[in-house]
Amino acid sequence: MSNQRMPAIPSGPGQTVAVLGAGGLMGLPMARNLTRAGFTVRAWNRSPDKARQLSADGATIVASPAEAASGADFVLTMLADAEVVLGVMDGEAGALETMQSTAVWVQMSTLGEHGTQRCAALAAHHGVWFADAPVVGTRKPAEEGALVVLASGSEKVRSRVQPVFDAVGSRTIWVGEAGAASRLKLVVNSWVLSIVEAGAETIALAEGLGLDPRLLLDVIDGGPLDLPYLRLKADAIARRDFEPSFKLALAAKDAALIDSSAGHRGLDLPLLHAVARRLAEGVERYADRDLSATYLTSAPASR
Repeated sequence: MSNQRMPAIPSGPGQTVAVLGAGGLMGLPMARNLTRAGFTVRAWNRSPDKARQLSADGATIVASPAEAASGADFVLTMLADAEVVLGVMDGEAGALETMQSTAVWVQMSTLGEHGTQRCAALAAHHGVWFADAPVVGTRKPAEEGALVVLASGSEKVRSRVQPVFDAVGSRTIWVGEAGAASRLKLVVNSWVLSIVEAGAETIALAEGLGLDPRLLLDVIDGGPLDLPYLRLKADAIARRDFEPSFKLALAAKDAALIDSSAGHRGLDLPLLHAVARRLAEGVERYADRDLSATYLTSAPASR
């Protein structure tokens, strides 16, 4: 849509954002923060009860994506995967049925390269603007409005969508045309997933050798090997608290997207391939637990 003229429509508080996936771990707090920032929010979720509490924040709960998108300035998708996003946008009573040509589809789910390309092509086919903007962060940063937004899209759309990003995140990193942000998200997630899997296996090793895993944290304390995220997940594993902030099923999905992109480019990345395989193994039993529950796949007592 690079030749389309972006209409001079004010952006920011007072405009309407349709949030599709407003009952999820991420979508719910993002929708809440948008209402607090002064946006008019229409919230849709496949399971309406999960989004119902947003009514108390001033959001309107609607029955379909099409109803949410009708007359909205922005349609924000925060859903599990590409097939779900495409179905919600282009399926029966989908958002694209009612989106106006001046609206921006703000795609914030993690879909990988191919999924993002399909969404961008669908937006172009329907004549609506598209911003590729996956986020870095889990439930707590989402609740605090402290997500990092990785954004890409036409220069013409940036000033329009920035107030939306400011409402849900503490930083926005623009990285080029649509698709670049999703590629960067794969890179970031490769690091996150590798840290958690390595940490989980290291803890399992320490326990298997008859050691208190906290000794590892004592050794690396304050040094270049120390890492706050490792400490966060190590503490959760120690307490066997796998309340999800990033579900293992979604982590496994992201790992598969990373593995696929690496394979398509002929990259030999055996560590990331092994991480993808291990996370996939844990999904059958621990899908709805936190990513750190990958530890349970390694720990002998949990098998």
